Amino acid sequence: MKTAIRAEGLSKHFGDLEALAPLDLEVESGEVFGYLGPNGAGKTTTTRLLLGLLRPTSGRAEIFGLDVQHATVAAHRRLAYVAGETSLWPSLTGEETLHLLGRVQGRFDTAYRDELIERFALDPSKKVRSYSKGNRQKLGLIAGLMSRADLLVLDEPTSGLDPLMEREFRHCVLDAKAAGQSVFLSSHILSEVEALCDRVAILRGGQLVEVGTLAEMRHLSALAIEATFTQAPPDLSQVPGVSDVEVEGNRVRLKVHGSVEPLLDRLTAARVTQLLSREPSLEELFLARYGTEPATAHQEAVRHGH
Repeated sequence: MKTAIRAEGLSKHFGDLEALAPLDLEVESGEVFGYLGPNGAGKTTTTRLLLGLLRPTSGRAEIFGLDVQHATVAAHRRLAYVAGETSLWPSLTGEETLHLLGRVQGRFDTAYRDELIERFALDPSKKVRSYSKGNRQKLGLIAGLMSRADLLVLDEPTSGLDPLMEREFRHCVLDAKAAGQSVFLSSHILSEVEALCDRVAILRGGQLVEVGTLAEMRHLSALAIEATFTQAPPDLSQVPGVSDVEVEGNRVRLKVHGSVEPLLDRLTAARVTQLLSREPSLEELFLARYGTEPATAHQEAVRHGH
């Protein structure tokens, strides 16, 4: 099968602002790919370029081998797009909206549509103008998912959903993957990406800074270790790779980068009674890459409409 998404040197400038630096990226058919970054990092700009809604400053993008600038209609037949801010027709009912969007898409699974309406607890008889933001978002999600499209492009798709509906959304994404669909999930919700994605790309200030599986990205943060001793802990601060040592009675907490062998050799000789280790979460990986820097001028410019 063809690669679901391919971007080659894809970039976008708005005047002097480089919203997206030249981007090379591939999303394999059948995978759930997370596109992660804070608000203003350039995620939505990337999504619009991939959909052919923006003309790139340089480079090109393909959907299943179709150039999105020159074969836009054909490419869109293979995908469904759900935006974080859903704009719909206020005078139509939910049912009418789904019917119209299904006709525009060209195909949809009626039985699955009905199942999704139930799973997301949506009343389709109400007019769109009466829906809350969360219910409008449910409507957009149902419209995208019911298409059974080969590629789902989801840009902050759980915006406005409550935790129960977020969980339902996750189940739907996993169902889509099981059915062989590809998913491009743009999000700043770390737990969402961690729960769903096979691979993750981190975007910062319009530049791609990391791509890989969670396992491959563990090097961005240290392994957390907690050890309990029969007596006062030894000094472990000089062990190669060890940092952030905290001692509390007979217990010590620390972080270790690289090989844990020097630390284990020291612990073995020190009569450890309990040893716990924990790999970093995606949030810790993200913070290790981003730190706690304030928003950049790029982030502020993109956030305000560029």
